[in-house]
Amino acid sequence: MYAILDIETTGGKYNEEGITEIAIYKYDGHEVVDQFISLVNPERDIQPFVVNLTGINSNMLRNAPKFYEVAKRIVEITTDCIIVAHNAQFDYRILRTEFGRLGFEFERQSLCTVELSKKLIPGQKSYSLGKLVRSLGIPVADRHRASGDAQATVKLFKLLLAKDTEKHIIKNSVRANPKLQLEPKHIDIIADLPSITGVYYIHNAEGEIIYIGKSKNIKKRINQHFTGTNAKSKKIQAAVSSVTYEATGSELVALLKESEEIKRVKPIFNRALRRTIFTHALYSFVDENNYINLKIDKADGRKKPITTFSNRQSGKSFITNAVEEYNLCQKLAGLYKTKTSCFNYEVKLCNGACIEKEPPESYNKRVNNLITKNSYANKNMVIIDRGRDVDERSAILIENGVFVGLGFYNLNYQINNIDVLKSIITPMANNRDTQHIIQSYLRRYKRTKVLTL
Repeated sequence: MYAILDIETTGGKYNEEGITEIAIYKYDGHEVVDQFISLVNPERDIQPFVVNLTGINSNMLRNAPKFYEVAKRIVEITTDCIIVAHNAQFDYRILRTEFGRLGFEFERQSLCTVELSKKLIPGQKSYSLGKLVRSLGIPVADRHRASGDAQATVKLFKLLLAKDTEKHIIKNSVRANPKLQLEPKHIDIIADLPSITGVYYIHNAEGEIIYIGKSKNIKKRINQHFTGTNAKSKKIQAAVSSVTYEATGSELVALLKESEEIKRVKPIFNRALRRTIFTHALYSFVDENNYINLKIDKADGRKKPITTFSNRQSGKSFITNAVEEYNLCQKLAGLYKTKTSCFNYEVKLCNGACIEKEPPESYNKRVNNLITKNSYANKNMVIIDRGRDVDERSAILIENGVFVGLGFYNLNYQINNIDVLKSIITPMANNRDTQHIIQSYLRRYKRTKVLTL
């Protein structure tokens, strides 16, 4: 749990500043579950430059509560939370100073989004909150007011969690939370999980990830783990201390993140070296008569496939439908072995490429249309899919036929600049598995939105 906050102060000498406004959003890693926003009477003068910057003046604070009147609420909302702020060293120091004046020792773990941003989003021109969120396409309102800046920090932190591919933030949070150090009952873990699409992470008591999976219903899938009777399920049941998750909205994003993170994290209860998730592929070659032939064969890493399949039957089903859709020859598509004409020619459904009646140029044009549609080789495009919320979409970026990574953007902010798009993208590895996942998904969901760059 995180307490994401922003504080406005009077300015002045070091450790003599007073709080004029505070906003705290309690964030569980997915949504805000509690909030506290208040002006505060600092009982001291506000520096003129601060008044100009924030718009907060002494008249506004005359009837505001003093810090001791809001201190209890601040303690309550931040208990068992990690303090998160943009330049956390400043905000945390101010809070400790104010509590120190009351004779109370205020201690919390803290995370700084400036430091996290420099690590996870390198190369930005500025890491000031206003300039950084604008460059990332994060909408911000009421700049230099506690609530507006804290809300922007929540959105920034959500992006940083997505970009933290090593899961350092989540693992540290699990390790730091004393409640999660106890061995919870499985039913208590399941009760806190949502029935949404995403990737889930099963942790042991040390916070280490011992299993990663994806599901369109996380609650249901974890319940299956906890009620399973096979050897792996029993090992997971014995070792589990907590379950965290990352909502994706999109099944495609979940599949890509699961594949990437299993390979990177190598959890002990996932297969250490996960085998390739496809066995067969579609290849093409030109015969002695200059016709492009198609063939479903076992996947060969030395050859470049047009697209890949989980098994031979899936490939055969695909090529059967393609023959009908593109009016192709059964013989040249590898479905009908014969030295003469194919069956479809006999029933007038083939134009005769099998017996060289149709010119190679016209036949090959249709084959190339099939290849182009089902392969993203050398293409620059963005696949747009569901986001984690109603007002959000996911974006999967492909450049020159190479999968670059994925990210999320708010519908209120138009992404019309490739540099802005790249700044929100979390880089991910391009490999044969990711290509298979993307191509298979686009075949299954033909209405998925694809933008060509």
